[in-house]
Amino acid sequence: MESRKIYDFWMQSDYFDDATKSELDKIGDNPQEIEERFYKDLEFGTGGLRGIIGAGTNRINIYTIRKSSQGLANYLIKSIKDARGRGIAIAYDCRRMSPEFALEAAKVFAANGIVAYLFDELRPTPVLSYAVRYLKAAAGVVITASHNPKEYNGYKVYGEDGGQLPLEASEAVIEEINQISDITQIEPMEQSLAMEKGLIKKIGRGIDDAYISSLKTLVVNEDVVAGVADTMKIVYTPLHGSGNKPVRRILKEIGFKNVLVVPEQELPDSEFSTVKSPNPEEKDAFKLAIELAKREQVDLIIGTDPDSDRVGVVVKSSTGDYVVLTGNQIGCLLLEYMLSQKKAAGTLPANGFAVKTIVTSELARKIAEYYDIELIEVLTGFKFIGEKIKELDEEGTKKFLLGFEESYGYLAGTFARDKDAVVASMLIGEMAAYYRSRGMSLFEGLQEIFQKYGYFIEGITSFTLHGKEGLEKISSAMETLRSNKSEVFGACAVAALRDYGNRQTIRFPQRTIEALELPESNVLYYELTDGSWFCVRPSGTEPKIKIYYGVSEVSLEAAQGKLAKVEQSAVGEIRKLLEI
Repeated sequence: MESRKIYDFWMQSDYFDDATKSELDKIGDNPQEIEERFYKDLEFGTGGLRGIIGAGTNRINIYTIRKSSQGLANYLIKSIKDARGRGIAIAYDCRRMSPEFALEAAKVFAANGIVAYLFDELRPTPVLSYAVRYLKAAAGVVITASHNPKEYNGYKVYGEDGGQLPLEASEAVIEEINQISDITQIEPMEQSLAMEKGLIKKIGRGIDDAYISSLKTLVVNEDVVAGVADTMKIVYTPLHGSGNKPVRRILKEIGFKNVLVVPEQELPDSEFSTVKSPNPEEKDAFKLAIELAKREQVDLIIGTDPDSDRVGVVVKSSTGDYVVLTGNQIGCLLLEYMLSQKKAAGTLPANGFAVKTIVTSELARKIAEYYDIELIEVLTGFKFIGEKIKELDEEGTKKFLLGFEESYGYLAGTFARDKDAVVASMLIGEMAAYYRSRGMSLFEGLQEIFQKYGYFIEGITSFTLHGKEGLEKISSAMETLRSNKSEVFGACAVAALRDYGNRQTIRFPQRTIEALELPESNVLYYELTDGSWFCVRPSGTEPKIKIYYGVSEVSLEAAQGKLAKVEQSAVGEIRKLLEI
């Protein structure tokens, strides 16, 4: 068995440290565990690596970090002019092994003569994106697994524009990584020597100051915060992550005087000991924040994930309950607020544009149409939003206003090129202050939007199937769906099927075929005859398949009924295919 041979090599080679061998020794009599750890290399996808921390080729550890870093170094030296001198920025979050992985990557880059700008402590992912641009670096790396469970870590790569690597570049990096046949030939430079030679340089406060100054230029209405600052309170939780310092700082510097931080979740904690999962999409993550909000009579809670690229919001409803807003609701609130305030101030650019992903609420389209702003749609993944900023704003003649996705990621401004929970927290606070100045809560602001545009509601169902068998089931389900081009899906009538894998749309009942302009992706999007939709997409970073769905109606009750029908049909059929 090939897995056993690789396992034996790791156990016998002097290249691997004692801790690694000790961990592997404990699974020596477990063929299934050896197979899971060694049946393949941990895949470097379009965004980088993400996996369970542990020993083995299919785990994330200092050796898989070395291999990815060496492949990236080879790519940079071949493809980017003066890559060695321009260097690479490296950041990390609060997760287990994040500082060690960041340093290991820096030592590999140093061994290749590439200057590594290593942050002096944990930082948000958007600060890394900003740093790449600020330093004019050739690339960037951040060690994070975003909001995944504590067992995971990851390695995300950014290009010289501060955005996640585009498809062509990421494929070139993957090719370089795959050409490394013997990882024992990778020899990182000792840290002390690298620092002495100026190949590892520590960075920190100077970039923080520049970043915060840049964000403050994005305040939409300076007066609204000042008008309510004495009485308005915000509860904030960094969920043990990297948002603690920058989020509190930006809120303070734009004028908020009463930001209450959840004390149990203030400091970094790789075990995320106060939550089941450090995911600001889930109400469970806000349990302590809600308790604090109740004691202090606060109606707005903001929470950021470990690497502070995603942000969640909890508001007090009209019945006094605390409810978690969806990512779609937060994004549409921000879009309406920003466009309405800029229009009122006469600063809304005629050439402005916003960007959303294909699985993000269609309410955004209604808002953009109302303000006569172009809305551009991209594939799922914030890298595609970053690419549109570069193409249309940086290199074109249009003005980027806001980009967002349903999975709690938002970006305003062009200083960073990835979702940014710090700037989003600033704008959410300002937006809440605006509604408060009108005698309204953020919850009431959302109801105002629904009354203006209609009731748009969305949902998502995910199935995680672990291991090799799980990935095979997901692949088989997608193949079956792709081959079965039916006009009926469960109880739903299909108007059109967009197959992004084949880059074509089939329109029923004539079965006419139209080309899709967006890049190839393993995604199926069903347009239904009643205006509803659902979309099926395997995750690119986890053994998971996701089903997104959305509807609109003139009332909340009607929308909820329609959503239940779509959910039952879509999820029910896919559950059968997955045999779960």
